[in-house]
Amino acid sequence: MQLRLTIEGLAAAGADADKKAARAAFDDLRLALEVGAVRAAEPDPSAPSGWRVNAWVKQGILLGFRFGDLVDMSAGLPFYDKDTQSVQNPGVEGGVRIVPGGSAIRGGAFVARGVICMPPMYINIGAYVGEGSLIDSHALVGSCAQVGAHVHVSAAAQIGGVLEPVGALPVIIEDDVLIGGNTGIYEGAVIKKRAVIAAGTILTGSTPVYDLVNGTIIKPSAGQPLVIPEGAVVVPGARAVTVGAGREWGLSLATPVIVKYRDGKTDARTELEAWIR
Repeated sequence: MQLRLTIEGLAAAGADADKKAARAAFDDLRLALEVGAVRAAEPDPSAPSGWRVNAWVKQGILLGFRFGDLVDMSAGLPFYDKDTQSVQNPGVEGGVRIVPGGSAIRGGAFVARGVICMPPMYINIGAYVGEGSLIDSHALVGSCAQVGAHVHVSAAAQIGGVLEPVGALPVIIEDDVLIGGNTGIYEGAVIKKRAVIAAGTILTGSTPVYDLVNGTIIKPSAGQPLVIPEGAVVVPGARAVTVGAGREWGLSLATPVIVKYRDGKTDARTELEAWIR
């Protein structure tokens, strides 16, 4: 609570905030994020989406950028970043597998024991990755994104990040979800437990999703994000343009479609490979 009050006060002061105090508060926040003591968003059964954003955590992260100084971080290749930022080195005792080949976990991210990081992948500041998840090659877990336990983020998948506005919910991926290759999930979309997002699917905070099983269209409501139901299997689809020149030209728009809900056959096909652990 004291850290929150300190950060909120510094954020309210804007550019007039004390630089030394702001940097110290950011350091405390970074360490708390790395051990999972605080999160940019957390489960909240009372919220319509099941999650609530902790705006003060984002405010604290932004303090680190605002009051950091640009420095040379080159190590063979040229890198220049704010001196408040760092790259984690969890060590063997951290229980995280970081396979050689150019991956990085930025300081201020939480990565649980048993996570596998295939090269090259990137986990940004404020992100949370739960136990036993797999972040595959060329995948991104964006700033403040929340990824649950035993999630497979497949090759080249993009889990979008968000720092501003500070009140915006980040992308949420709950436990036991499969995110297919070349998938993009952005703008605070919430993927509930055990869902399967097929390769090439794009979901944003304003994407309508057509549920063929229940005959409904899932849309974000006022002030609430897109929520993909538990166990839904979502694949890329298309719907015809029925107005204007689009109809004459035979155009269609990309549309995610729920074709089924997860069953035993789906579980067998999407189970994380035990032999690589």
